[in-house]
Amino acid sequence: MSSTALTETPATVRTARARSFRVRLVPTIPLLVLGVIVFSAILAPLLTPYDPLKGRLIDNLRPPEFLQGGLAGHPLGTDGFGRDVFARMIYGARVSLAVAVFSLVIAVSIGTLVGVLAGYLGGKVDAVLMRFTDALLSLPSIILALTLAVAVGPSFRNLVLVLGLLIWPNVARLIRAETLQLKGQDYVRYGRAIGVPSWALLMRHIIPNLAPTLLVAATLQVGHVILAEATLSFLGAGVPPPSASWGGMVSDGQALIATGSWIAIFPALTITATVMACNFLSDWLRDKLDPKVQQG
Repeated sequence: MSSTALTETPATVRTARARSFRVRLVPTIPLLVLGVIVFSAILAPLLTPYDPLKGRLIDNLRPPEFLQGGLAGHPLGTDGFGRDVFARMIYGARVSLAVAVFSLVIAVSIGTLVGVLAGYLGGKVDAVLMRFTDALLSLPSIILALTLAVAVGPSFRNLVLVLGLLIWPNVARLIRAETLQLKGQDYVRYGRAIGVPSWALLMRHIIPNLAPTLLVAATLQVGHVILAEATLSFLGAGVPPPSASWGGMVSDGQALIATGSWIAIFPALTITATVMACNFLSDWLRDKLDPKVQQG
């Protein structure tokens, strides 16, 4: 019998199996949560017959259907204008997801450009770009976002631009660090030594190898974007009413918390679940894609 087999006690085997089970299980719940939210947003017209912008005042502030006094056909109740809370939540998911996608496109584009240039060129270019990036990162993000949103006015387009410009410094720092590491690899140094153009090294060797880092960064930032959008909408600087948004619903429910707590509770729980799912999924992707973590 080998020494390895001798050291594999039943407790060790059980621990290894439990760890393997957790590794397989961890992404399942986040993916399920995000999948439900995405498909609910896509299939919103099929899931509810109600218009999220219209309601009946005679049916205002009715509790969820499963509670006493609930109105049939309104599973999560109605708000102060008689609008269906469930309809507004699934249509609000469209707003949150669209803001997240378009903001990340802007943030990843700018952050990748700045990070690659700073990491690959180095010297004064790196110093100038990183000092500017550090200056943005040193500012309170929500206050900066709120100031910009108020300055340009509340709208979907302006919200996307504000969040994209707010997030790119985080992406730029990650991409710069990864670019510096890739720049020191032997195949890149040999390529520079034999005269391969910088653009060719960037396009063929450095940028493609940044894909795992970009995937993890984008997944992590999805939760931050959704939370920032909800915060700005809650403060009145996000998507203007009467458009449905999770943050706007929480803001509407705040004034009615004593008589209609469900108006704020359900969108707040959805925001929490979405952000947590994105964070768990990004951690799992990092563990899967980072060779250092796998070796450890």
